[in-house]
Amino acid sequence: MTGCPETAAVLCSAGLDSVVLAAHEATARDVQPVYVSSGLAWEPAELARLERLGRSWAGAGRIRPPVVLDLTMRDVYPASHWAIRGAPPAYDTPDEDVYLAGRNIVLLSKAAVYCAGARIHRLAIGLLAGNPFPDATPAFFGAMSGALSLGLAHRIDVVAPFASLRKADVIRLGAALGAPLDLSLSCMSPQDGLHCGACSKCRERRDAFDEAGLADPARYAAPSPRRTQAVPPGRRP
Repeated sequence: MTGCPETAAVLCSAGLDSVVLAAHEATARDVQPVYVSSGLAWEPAELARLERLGRSWAGAGRIRPPVVLDLTMRDVYPASHWAIRGAPPAYDTPDEDVYLAGRNIVLLSKAAVYCAGARIHRLAIGLLAGNPFPDATPAFFGAMSGALSLGLAHRIDVVAPFASLRKADVIRLGAALGAPLDLSLSCMSPQDGLHCGACSKCRERRDAFDEAGLADPARYAAPSPRRTQAVPPGRRP
């Protein structure tokens, strides 16, 4: 309709980046958060957080109740896969160790079919700068936009508004926007609803809050392995 801003679908895992992305998109348009469940070990904890986020967004204006879609990968990833077993790589492992083959292909494809039915054209994903994976490049997103638009006979614009930002930048933006950072979950092995404190996603979150100069509102089941190491003799803590 003339004069009405376009709605954006935001892929929202209840993670820090997607929570801030939803708040950012809501400054310009209505937002439909979309969660795609693919059978990974940490999803029950994410969905519990997403429910809490939905309650916090209710009545707040432009963010609609989240939509949950299913597209299992349990018939593709073997039962021994770390993401199925819930045994993520350790604290200081590199990003490459958490690669999930086809992750963004799965998320975008399912969400795009939903968008076509809902007459939504903008599909936003919380990709950050430095992502090393092949399904996180401008060429990939451009190709997906074209293929999805052709295959659905409905224009789909896949956008990554945070592609030039680091996680610390996103945290500062989220704080400025008043996004519910305390409700976000950045963990691959949640323990009773808490961040485990021992996986590389917990490390990324802690480091980013330190870099941003802001207090991390998350609760952790375990302290940082780095910060609990013994201090070498002669070196002050």
